[in-house]
Amino acid sequence: MQVAEIISSVVGADVPVRVIGYDGSKAGPDSSELALRINSPRALARLATAPGTLGLARAYVSGEIEVEGDLYELLAAMAELTLDDLGRAERLRLARRMLPIWLRHRQPPPPQEYRPPRGRLHSKLRDSRAISHHYDVSNRFYEWVLGPSMTYTCACYPSASATLEEAQAAKYELVAQKLALEPGMRLLDVGCGWGGMVMHAAAEHGVKALGVTLSRNQAEWAQAEIERRGLGGLAEVRHCDYRDAPESQFDAISSIGLTEHIGRANLRDYFASLHTRLRPEGRLLNHCITQPRTPVKRLDPFIARYVFPDGQLEAVGLIISEMNDAGFEVRHEENLREHYALTLHAWGRNLEEHWDEAVAEVGVGRARVWRLYMAACALGFERDNIQLHQVLGVRLTGHGGSGFPLRGWR
Repeated sequence: MQVAEIISSVVGADVPVRVIGYDGSKAGPDSSELALRINSPRALARLATAPGTLGLARAYVSGEIEVEGDLYELLAAMAELTLDDLGRAERLRLARRMLPIWLRHRQPPPPQEYRPPRGRLHSKLRDSRAISHHYDVSNRFYEWVLGPSMTYTCACYPSASATLEEAQAAKYELVAQKLALEPGMRLLDVGCGWGGMVMHAAAEHGVKALGVTLSRNQAEWAQAEIERRGLGGLAEVRHCDYRDAPESQFDAISSIGLTEHIGRANLRDYFASLHTRLRPEGRLLNHCITQPRTPVKRLDPFIARYVFPDGQLEAVGLIISEMNDAGFEVRHEENLREHYALTLHAWGRNLEEHWDEAVAEVGVGRARVWRLYMAACALGFERDNIQLHQVLGVRLTGHGGSGFPLRGWR
């Protein structure tokens, strides 16, 4: 069986993508500007082990498959494969055909693939290692990809022509407005990343802001940037688990991109712990990636093993229910999924502009992981396979007071 024919059986015979095998075989329309070039029999061995997106991703990360043309456009053409891996019968049939190749050319997974340690899922130790795998890569690498804001969460575009920096500033200001931040307030930002929300709250609203992150690299970079900006009297970022954050009552809490790392079984305790840290009439803004509907699908195996290990995405209805059951009154919710697609495209352009530097900094395999993940996730947000929701809640007073106006947030 020719190489191109084997790959076509994986990606689909009707997909408008050329396939070029290392044996000289070809498949797909000659007119297509998009092509998968199979460089090595090791790529087929990976597909025999993991047919579908995981096997293809392993081969791409390892350089055993090359993409000709725009990666995002190729993934769009292969969208059905991206959404649904091959069925069991197809996997078995393909595995039988490729067994001889697998026996001769099998390889361990690429070193960029996360191997979870022993221990309970979402224990403090395991969470720390999962976060370190993704975030403690290189601050310089993230500076190239994320741009000056060093913000690794969905931006909020005031217009389609806005720059990434304008959109990230607009996102932080949207959060600040929803939380009704005022000078002198105390803000806790859990999962604070490189401190963007902490510094925005301090600089733009005179808020005394504390951020916590499990990434040591993030905490060190953020604290240095706080001092560089002269915000040390108001802003601070600590390297610690959100569960170990101060328990004193804050005026507001922001959680931007942390809930995805919590785990379904821990959501109730997570929101309850934030509820206890808020004063009455204090507000929580929870910003996280969600599944579009219930029942939820498992995380794509490539994303789960290379990008967000131990990550879990839930439907927004569950997020709202868990917030409500933890004592919050939910006051507002909105979906920003189109904004995340724009954000990912901007990050992808940044990576391409700094490709050579990124490869020199983190290696070609890890750079390929980020290139693939950002293109695939942009497509996922555009096609409503994943969403991004902001949910605003408040801790009520003993008599049901919320502190909200009749309309709006202030």
